[in-house]
Amino acid sequence: MIVTVTPNPSVDRTLELDHLRPGTVQRATGGRIDAGGKGVNVARALVVNGVEATAVLPLGGPDGRLLATLLEDDRIPTRGVPVGAATRSNITLVEADGAVTKINAPGEQLAQHDLAALLAAATEELVGARWLVGCGSLPDGAPIDLYARLVEAGRAAGAMVAIDTSGPALAVAVDAGPDLLKPNLGELCELVSRPLGTLDLVVGAAQELCRRGVGAVLVSLGADGAVLVDAGTAHVAGAPNVVARSDVGAGDAMLAGFLAAGAAGPNALAASVAWGAAAVQLPGTAVPGPADIAPLLRLVSTRRVGEPDDAPRPTQPAA
Repeated sequence: MIVTVTPNPSVDRTLELDHLRPGTVQRATGGRIDAGGKGVNVARALVVNGVEATAVLPLGGPDGRLLATLLEDDRIPTRGVPVGAATRSNITLVEADGAVTKINAPGEQLAQHDLAALLAAATEELVGARWLVGCGSLPDGAPIDLYARLVEAGRAAGAMVAIDTSGPALAVAVDAGPDLLKPNLGELCELVSRPLGTLDLVVGAAQELCRRGVGAVLVSLGADGAVLVDAGTAHVAGAPNVVARSDVGAGDAMLAGFLAAGAAGPNALAASVAWGAAAVQLPGTAVPGPADIAPLLRLVSTRRVGEPDDAPRPTQPAA
């Protein structure tokens, strides 16, 4: 069992266009509505691939009701926490050449008693769970130590904890010592306050986090694959070449694949890259299933950092 917590979920509305022309009226060529939020995406990807998972999230207002319906339609086990704040709605515009414009609403401020109810619900769901996964941005006004509190709750319940967030919330979560962090390259650069233009620099930054008490660091490098670093080893995997349709949610699929494959070692790293590559071929925030992932998994190879190879090199922050 894997429990995901998404403090700032969303209804994700995706529109496809031939080409975005700002300042004009255009007709979309296609569109879809998905349940959104990073932890929600992780849970959706896990369940579609036969892994038991429950999504814990606040639900409020008309879009909160729609989000609950979308999750029910997708047969995602959900622990919805009723709150006074309205659930946000995000817009993604996808052009025919793969360019993506994403507009994320900030999320209304949750009352302190609603935040307490969310933490309590997550704790209750941890009975028998192996992993607690905290993901995504925080709604306005939420304490930056919310994910650190989740780390403490998971540890008290005997569950391992993975965190995927950014900014100050990520920095505070590091100090709590989660079992796994999943930053992208840009988030890792911000966390260590310096550019990381080579693979060795990325590995070194991740090793710093491990020395500070983080169990392992999975760094997504976008089209360049991913790096997995723990206290003793570092492995890198290159991503297969795919035609990208939407990269929204690809990092969430990557995290889901890593957890589904055992959350340790090069095999889990390869799975994470295959799941992420499969996700970018799908529209909107659709999550990949076994038929999407299997052909790509055969194309992913990993190696220990330091072994000779034509290694993938990070070029820019991953989405």
